[in-house]
Amino acid sequence: MTEWDVKKLRILRTLRDRGTVTATAEALRMTPSAVSQQLTNLAGQLGVRLLEAQGRRVRLTDAAHLVLRHAEAVFAQLERADAELAGYLRGEAGQVRVGAFSTAVPALVVPAVRLLGAEGRPGPQVRVREAEAAQAFELLSAGEVDLALSLAAHAPTVRDPRFTLLPLLADPLDVALPAGHRLAGAPALRLADLSQEPWIFGGSGPWSEITTAACEAAGFVPEQAHSAAGWTAILAMVRASMGVALVPRMVSSSDRPHHGVAMRVLESDRPCRHVVAAVRQGAERGPAVARVLAALERAAADSAGRSAVVKQN
Repeated sequence: MTEWDVKKLRILRTLRDRGTVTATAEALRMTPSAVSQQLTNLAGQLGVRLLEAQGRRVRLTDAAHLVLRHAEAVFAQLERADAELAGYLRGEAGQVRVGAFSTAVPALVVPAVRLLGAEGRPGPQVRVREAEAAQAFELLSAGEVDLALSLAAHAPTVRDPRFTLLPLLADPLDVALPAGHRLAGAPALRLADLSQEPWIFGGSGPWSEITTAACEAAGFVPEQAHSAAGWTAILAMVRASMGVALVPRMVSSSDRPHHGVAMRVLESDRPCRHVVAAVRQGAERGPAVARVLAALERAAADSAGRSAVVKQN
C-alpha cells in the first residue's frame, strides 16, 4: 500500500497555493532546500513525479494534482477529527482565532463576542486578528486563524475543497456627501447623479474595486480625486468638501458621529458588498467554531435589521 505522509502533502499543497518554492518555504518557516527535499522524498514514497521544471520555476504535474484532489479529503477529515477531539477534551470551550477585515471587527465580531458572553455558560475564547479581506484566506489556509471574515468578491469559489463558506450579510453601500452639498437633501438620489463629482477611495485593493465597479454599473467611471483606505480619513475629507465617497452601511450606521457629513441611502442603484465567513473544511463541526459561527450569524442578522431601519429613515 502507498505510504501517505500528511506533513509532506501539506508542503505540496502550499506549493500549489503559493506558486514557488521560496514562497512555500516562507509560509511554512522552512528553508527552500528543506522544501525541495521533502517533496523529493514524497515523490519517492508515492512513486510518481510531482514537479517538473518550467523555466527557473517548477510546476505541479498532473499526478501531483491528482494526489492533491484526494489529499484535500484527508485534510478535511483531519480537521473534523481535530474538532471532535477538541470538543471531547474541552467541551464547547477553547480558543477560536478570527481573522477579519477592519469594519467587520466592530460591526460583527465584537457583537458576536458579546452574544457569546450573554449566553450564561462557558464559551470559546475569541482571539481577533485584523486582516485585509484577501489576506484573511491566506491566514486561514496557513492555519494562523481558525475562522476568516472576508468579502465574497475575494473569497475562493464554493467548489474550493479547502474551505467551507457561510454567507453572512449583504452590506449596502451609502453615499457620504458634505453636509452642505447641493444633493445632500435631494429626493431619490441615484449613484449616477454623482458622476461629475470628485471621488475618494483607495488607490488599490478591495475598496477601490468595489467603488469603481459600483460606479461603472451605474454608467460612469469615477474620477478619483483623493486616495485613502481608512474611514476616518475618508470621512474627514468628505466633511471638508474634498469629494464624495461610498461607505458601507456597517460604517454609516455605526455609533460614531458623522458631523458635517450627510449619509444618503441610494434609491435605485443600491450597490452592496457581500460578507462571508470561512473555515477550513471540516472545522465547522468543532463545538467552539460552531458556536462562534452561530453568534456571527446572529450578529449579522442584527446588523441587517439596523440597516433596514437606516433605509426607512
